[in-house]
Amino acid sequence: MSRFAAPIAEQIWDMKYRFKSADGTPIDGTVEDSWRRIARAVASVEKDPSEWEDRFYAALEDFRFLPAGRITAGAGTGRSVTLFNCFVMGTIPDDMGGIFDALKEAALTMQQGGGIGYDFSTIRPRGAEVKGVAADASGPLSFMDVWDAMCRTIMSAGSRRGAMMAVMRCDHPDIEAFIEAKQDAARLRMFNLSVLVTDPFMAAVKSDGAWDLVFDGRVYRTIQARDLWNRIMRATYDYAEPGVIFIDRINAMNNLAYCETIAATNPCGEQPLPPYGACLLGSVNLARLVIDPFGPKARLDAAALKDLVRTAVRMMDNTVDVSRFPLPQQAEEARAKRRIGLGVTGLADALLMLGLRYGSDEAARQTEIWMHKIACAAYLASVDLAREKGPFPLFDAEKYLASGTMQHMDETVREAIRTHGIRNALLTSVAPTGTISLYAGNVSSGIEPVFAYAYKRKVLQKDGSRTEEEVVDYAYHLWRERFGDKPLPDHFVNAQTLPPLDHVRMQAAAQKWVDSSISKTINCPEEIGFEAFKDVYMAAWDQGCKGCTTYRPNAVTGSVLSVSEKEDKTPEADKGAEVIYLSEPLDRPQSLEGATYKLKWPDSEHAIYITINDIIQSGHRRPFEVFINSKNMEHFAWTVALTRMISAVFRRGGDVSFVVEEMKAVFDPRGGAWMQGRYIPSILAAIGGVIERHMIAIGFLAGEGLGLKTDPKAQVMAVGETPRGPACPACGQFGMQMIEGCMTCPSCGHSKCA
Repeated sequence: MSRFAAPIAEQIWDMKYRFKSADGTPIDGTVEDSWRRIARAVASVEKDPSEWEDRFYAALEDFRFLPAGRITAGAGTGRSVTLFNCFVMGTIPDDMGGIFDALKEAALTMQQGGGIGYDFSTIRPRGAEVKGVAADASGPLSFMDVWDAMCRTIMSAGSRRGAMMAVMRCDHPDIEAFIEAKQDAARLRMFNLSVLVTDPFMAAVKSDGAWDLVFDGRVYRTIQARDLWNRIMRATYDYAEPGVIFIDRINAMNNLAYCETIAATNPCGEQPLPPYGACLLGSVNLARLVIDPFGPKARLDAAALKDLVRTAVRMMDNTVDVSRFPLPQQAEEARAKRRIGLGVTGLADALLMLGLRYGSDEAARQTEIWMHKIACAAYLASVDLAREKGPFPLFDAEKYLASGTMQHMDETVREAIRTHGIRNALLTSVAPTGTISLYAGNVSSGIEPVFAYAYKRKVLQKDGSRTEEEVVDYAYHLWRERFGDKPLPDHFVNAQTLPPLDHVRMQAAAQKWVDSSISKTINCPEEIGFEAFKDVYMAAWDQGCKGCTTYRPNAVTGSVLSVSEKEDKTPEADKGAEVIYLSEPLDRPQSLEGATYKLKWPDSEHAIYITINDIIQSGHRRPFEVFINSKNMEHFAWTVALTRMISAVFRRGGDVSFVVEEMKAVFDPRGGAWMQGRYIPSILAAIGGVIERHMIAIGFLAGEGLGLKTDPKAQVMAVGETPRGPACPACGQFGMQMIEGCMTCPSCGHSKCA
C-alpha cells in the first residue's frame, strides 16, 4: 500500500526526490527506499551507523521529519551536489577583478544547486570616481545585471534555475535606483530584492529626521528618512518588491555576533548569513503530531515532538560532515560554526485540528508555545552532541551566552551550554516548504495559513488523455474523513481572507523562538490603502520581526496569461486551470496587427528589424508570428531559421513565455554588449528582450515578466475549485501562487526560489 496520501505527493516524489540513474531508470523503488537512502547517508559518520540509520529512518517515516529538498534528493546518491540549501557569498570587493572573481564563485555555487545571497552595498555608487583610469563607476546595479545574466544560464541541480537575493543598505547612495530597479519589467528577474534597514534609519523615519547617503566615509546626499521609507513602501505597494530586512536587529540577536557580521540573506530571507555562510534546512511536520485531530482531546504530542526534534538535530549535524561544498570557503565556514536551520511545516493544519483560528491571539500563543518547545529541545540536543562529539570550533561560552537570543533562553538550557558547550551555533529557522509540503500530503506550508483547502487539477497522461484529480489540504482531508460534508467551522480561514496584521502576529509569535529568521509572505488585499499598508511594515518592526515581505495584487503584478474559457477551435479550459495543448496550429487570418522594432547591436553596421504580429483570441492578444530582417547577410541564415522556429512555437498556442526566457539566456562566447546601461549577453538575448517587451505591452505577460508575480485575489478559494494564477514554467499548468516569498506551483511543486 502506498505511503502517499494523494497522487500529487507521489508525483512530486517521483519527479524531484526519487533517485534515478542517468537514463531515468528508478533506483529508489519506493519512498521507503528514499528514506532508507537518506538515513543511511547521514548515519555513515556515526560510530554505530546501523543503530542511527534505523533511528533516522523512523524520524523520516510517515513524513514526520522533512529534510529540505537538497538533502532529500541528493543524500546517498554519490552525486557531486551540495546538501546545503542556502549560501551568502563572500563580500564583493570594490574593484573589477574582485567583482568578477565573485561572479565566478556565484556560478560555481549555483551549478551545484545552491541559492545565493549578495550584499551589493560594497560597490561604489554610479558616477563615483574610478582612480587611475579617468572614468566614472557604473554602480552596483550594472553589476547586478551581469549576475542576473549569469544566473539565467545556470541550471542548478535537480533541473532548477538558480535563485538569488540582492540586498543593499538603506544608506547607500544608489539605494533609490535599487528600490525602483524591478519596475523595469524585464530587469533582474533572477533576483529577489531587499533593503537592509538599520535601527538609526527606523528611528529617523519615526522622528522625520534627515538621512545621509554615504559610501566610504563620503556623504553623497542628505534626504529625509521618511521620504526614503515612503519610496520603499510605494515600490512594494505597487510591485511587491523590495522586501525589508531589519539588519541591525539580526546582528544584535545573532548567537555569533562575537565572531561574525551578517550583511545578507539567502534568496527567501529565512537565513541571514555571514560572508561564505551556508545553512542546512529541515522541517518538523506538526500536522503529523496531532493526537485526536478535531476531537475533544485534540493536542500536539509533546513527547513525540521533543524526540523528533532531537533526532532531527543529530541528522542535520551529521549532514554538515556528509555534504559537499561548491567552494572551500563555504566548507570552512560551515564546519567552524555547524549552523543548521530546523523549522516547521503544517503549523496552520495543526492549529485547525485543535480548533484554533490562524491569526487569532489564541493561535499566536499556541504557536509561541510550540516554537519554544522546539527551541529548547533543539538546543539541549545540540548540548548532548557537544558532550559526545565536541562543541563547534568557534564556541566561546561567555560570549555566546551574552548574545541577544540567549538572553531570554531558559536557564536550564543556558546552564547546560555553560557546562558542556553546544555543537551547533544556530539551530532554528522557518523556510519555504512548498514542494516538500506537497510531498508530505499537502500539509500547510511552513508557518503560512492554508492557501486552498481543495481544488481540481488535470493531469496529462503519456497516452495524451487527461485525468482529473482532487488536491486536498491535509487537515481538510482529515475533517472530511471524520465529518463528511459537514460545513466547515469558522476557524477554517485562508491566506486571502486574513487581515494583514493577523499574518504579522503569527510571524512575530514564531520569531521569538527562532534564532535565525522566517520566510513568510503577508498577503494584503488589493484595496488596502497606502497608509494601512505602511502600518503592516511598522507593525512588523514594532513586534520584533527580523524582516517583512508582503504581496498586494495590482494591475501590474496581478495580470496573468490569458486562456480562453471557451473557444470553438480549442478544447475547453477549466477556468484557466491548465495549458491548452493543440494538435493543430492556430489558423492564420488574412490580416494581423503587430509592431516592428528596431534593434541596433553595437559594432554592427546594420540594424535588425523585428516584426511581431498578434492574433486575437476571446478578446485577448497573443503573439502569433515573428519576422526578423537585416541588411547584414552574416545574420541571414540564422534569422530565417529563428523566424520559422519561433513562429511555429507561437502558432501552437498555450504558454509560450519560455521562448523569451531561453533566448535571454543565450551567451555569445565572443562577448555581449552594453545597451542602455545594461549588459546584454548576445544578439539573441537582445531579440528575446524585444519579444518580451512586446508580450508585456499587449498584456500577454505579466508586468513583472514571465509570471513572477501572481494575484492572490484571482485564486479561487472555494473548496473544489482550482486556484488561478500564471502558468508554471515546469509543468505548464496555471495556478502559480506566492507562498513564503516564492512563486510555487500547486500542481507539480515547482518553486521559483527553491
